[in-house]
Order: sequence, then C-alpha cells, then structure tokens
Amino acid sequence: MKHLIYIIIMAGVTYLTRMLPMVIFKKKIESTFIKSFLYYIPYAVLGAMTFPAILSSTSSVYSAIAGAAVAIILALKEKSLITVAISASLTVYIVELILF
Repeated sequence: MKHLIYIIIMAGVTYLTRMLPMVIFKKKIESTFIKSFLYYIPYAVLGAMTFPAILSSTSSVYSAIAGAAVAIILALKEKSLITVAISASLTVYIVELILF
C-alpha cells in the first residue's frame, strides 16, 4: 500500500512539472535569454546528477577521475558515444589494475 502511494505522488509530480509550463506560458517565448536558459537546463541537471556518481562508482577516486578525463576529452573531440564509453571504461579498468 505504501508503494502505491509513492507511485501516485511521483506520477503527480511528474505530471505537474510537464503540465504547468503549458498552462503558465500560453504565448510563445520570445526572449532569447529565457530560450537559451531553458535549452541548457537538461544538460546542467544531467551533469549535476552524473558527475558525483562518476566519482563514487569505482573503488578509487583516481581511476574515476582518469575515466572521466578520457571521456571528456573524447567527447570534446566529438567521438561517438560508444567510443567514449568503451575508452572511459578501459581507462578505469587499466588504472585500477595498476593501483591494486
């Protein structure tokens, strides 16, 4: 019963966050500042949620930093997602082999 209440609350919150902007902003948003702000929010939230998990996902902070550095460098060089993920994982694996 408790889980059902949690699911209903989560569904309500999810629905409200998707429905309220349509109700509040009936006109098209013309401000370039607000448009650019809203454009970058998903990336900022994803980064804020992902980066702490990266640092605590391995047995050593050093291997996590090395993997994140490789991933960032390859992403900035516009490599494919699979290349970035495999390279970062291999980097973490190699650094952990060296450390332990």
